Amino acid sequence: MNEPIISMKNVSYAYEKKIVLNAINFELPKGAFMGLVGPNGGGKTTLIKLVLGLLKPTQGTITLFNEPIEKFKERNKIGFVSQKANSFNKGFPATVFEVVSTGLTAKIGYFKFLNKSHKEKILSTIEKVGLLEYAYENVGNLSGGQQQRVFIARALVSNPELLILDEPTVGVDTNNVKRFYELLHDLHENNEITLLLVTHDTGTMTEHATDIVCLNKTLHFHGKPEDYTSLTENDLSNFYGHPVNIVSHNH
Repeated sequence: MNEPIISMKNVSYAYEKKIVLNAINFELPKGAFMGLVGPNGGGKTTLIKLVLGLLKPTQGTITLFNEPIEKFKERNKIGFVSQKANSFNKGFPATVFEVVSTGLTAKIGYFKFLNKSHKEKILSTIEKVGLLEYAYENVGNLSGGQQQRVFIARALVSNPELLILDEPTVGVDTNNVKRFYELLHDLHENNEITLLLVTHDTGTMTEHATDIVCLNKTLHFHGKPEDYTSLTENDLSNFYGHPVNIVSHNH
């Protein structure tokens, strides 16, 4: 088994005495494609914020790349795409190239000029997500699915080893969702990037993920997609805290 990139041991988080996460234990192995599922308000975004260092656990320990999170400094190893990427201001005057270039800020610093190698890296990353012909197009002119790929490129341009995506397909049409998952599959299989994807789209996600975690304040399931898809509607209803109907995806 590959070494864990993320390790959580007995992690809990409470906000104003309200328990959001309770005694979470799991590992994300290097090279995995993990789908994080669960109901709204179940703590998925809170867990991501803990990994990103935006929140501190009430109790328990978090390790990133075999280092305690409080000592972890190599944040460029982690790329992040938030669900807010879909609410991008279409009137903002920035090209695809300019938006993706901001992903290098942590490496080259603010107010520094891009050199030739930086520009080549930006263009190659834009090409990787299939948008090279739009490199100098205003981002506001692109479709929602194309914009989402722009923000993935921004997260990828610094060569992260882990890419975290929080509900990235919200507001994206069905055809672009399919292309989005094809892109993630390619990044995982051919670019050796470890993925952590927060999503409600369990049907499509189980076709691509290597691991599934079901979270509703506590960890209800952590295993392989085939084991998750074999769960009964009663099992899932107990996990989610409300009735769940299983929808079959036929392709």
